[in-house]
Amino acid sequence: MPLIHRKSLPSLFALVFVAVAALARPGLGQSTGPQALAEPSPLRFVVTYDESISRSFTGRVYVITTESQRREPRRGPSWFRPAPFFAVDVIDWKPNDPLIFHDDALGYPGLLSTIATGNYAVQTVMRLNPDAPTIGAAGNAYSVNARFQLDAKSSGTITLHIDQVDKAQPFPETDRIKLAQLRSDLLSEFHGRDMMMRAAIILPQDYDEKGDRRYPAYYWIGGFGSDHRIAPRMRRTWDATGYADRIVRIVLDPTCYGGHHVFADSANNGPVGQALVEEFIPYLEKTFPLTAAPTARFVSGHSSGGWASLWLQITYPDFFGGVWSLAPDPIDFRDFQRINLYEPDMYMYVDAEGNQRPVARRGDQVMLWYEPFAKLEVILGEGGQLRSFEWVFSPRGPDGLPRPLYDRETGAVNHVVAQSWKRYDIHLILQNNWSTLGPILQGKLHIIAGELDTFYLEGPVRALKESLQRLGSDAVIEIVPGATHGSFATPDLRKRIDEQLLAIFEMHHGLPATRAEPKTPATVPAY
Repeated sequence: MPLIHRKSLPSLFALVFVAVAALARPGLGQSTGPQALAEPSPLRFVVTYDESISRSFTGRVYVITTESQRREPRRGPSWFRPAPFFAVDVIDWKPNDPLIFHDDALGYPGLLSTIATGNYAVQTVMRLNPDAPTIGAAGNAYSVNARFQLDAKSSGTITLHIDQVDKAQPFPETDRIKLAQLRSDLLSEFHGRDMMMRAAIILPQDYDEKGDRRYPAYYWIGGFGSDHRIAPRMRRTWDATGYADRIVRIVLDPTCYGGHHVFADSANNGPVGQALVEEFIPYLEKTFPLTAAPTARFVSGHSSGGWASLWLQITYPDFFGGVWSLAPDPIDFRDFQRINLYEPDMYMYVDAEGNQRPVARRGDQVMLWYEPFAKLEVILGEGGQLRSFEWVFSPRGPDGLPRPLYDRETGAVNHVVAQSWKRYDIHLILQNNWSTLGPILQGKLHIIAGELDTFYLEGPVRALKESLQRLGSDAVIEIVPGATHGSFATPDLRKRIDEQLLAIFEMHHGLPATRAEPKTPATVPAY
């Protein structure tokens, strides 16, 4: 979907162009204008972009700040410590036409006139890449990083000029890690442009490319914000289990413009699950030393990837031989981070007593509240974690974008949209179709979460465990006491997953290869 003019929140922002014949474009990073020479004037940013970037631009433009000395502003915003940033949507913006950011711009945590006085690094970004969910993605254009002492009342005009384009870094292939890419006909037809599927293939230790041995495939789907480029870190993690010579690991790329598509076919992201099963995996099985059989295909993931892996297993129950879903995103929408989406008159921001709803915690301490986190994403635009759910679960609206689950200003849930989400409610799907799915999924379901999940995800896992027990399922569902969103994913758990999937594979395909000795690094990276 190409970038389009956003009209969902017209009251929050306005498009401001200033044609100033007498004002030459000022130098980068300088406060300019007659007011700056005479007396202090309120802070504003004037943004232009170079002709080398584009002849015209329609989309979202950002001014992003950070007080960090190490991180470029365009790599933000941080979930837990977001610095002020601002956004304006433009239509047919031309090179070197000044675009003014002041209180007409969207702003977080408030308008530009409320920014706290301080020393900030500042960048402006044009969001050009139609497939990436982040501001700092390859393909987007930006200004060089510059620092300013900002004061809302007296800093005057600061000019920023966009003349850089973030170039994609080549994938760092090694003797064991290879890049796999395939143009998807299904997704290309849906989006009307070439769409690629990508994965990193981690080959077994001592792999002999001239040999004829075929291995089981362990498909991994990372959490929100991760992609196939985490493969080097994951290789070190998985090598420590001692089974690095017996499994091909495949790190899938689940990113899309809307965030994380979780490999679920949807009205907005397209047939991503179908493309994986019908196009990409058959290609991988022809290209790499994989055993092309359901009893040799295993899927796992963490957080959003945990949801995705479970979704793939229940949606294609005959295609995969087992799932290990770790701390999955909500798998029961009656407990969507402690919110029952199906109850009438429900609000995302406050509970029935009017108390703020949390979205993340550390122990007993709330780290994020739902309302400010949701409103941060309003400035971000498409690609945020909460908005990502709508890109998967919601029908497409008349503006070509996913219909919002809830009003971003008030938090009121749209009951009609919530009801439409039922087709993605994993608990509901399993419960309503168990007579058909139960026999096929026997021995295949493994779900693990921490008792104190950072994002309150243990509730739906516990509800599914109780439901499947009543149905007589042999699913292995664990709630690890005292564990958080990732702390339960220990080296022992990873080793156990390898042993379980290898037992299934060897029962059907043999090849009881000699087990390699574990090579435990000094620090085993967490999932």
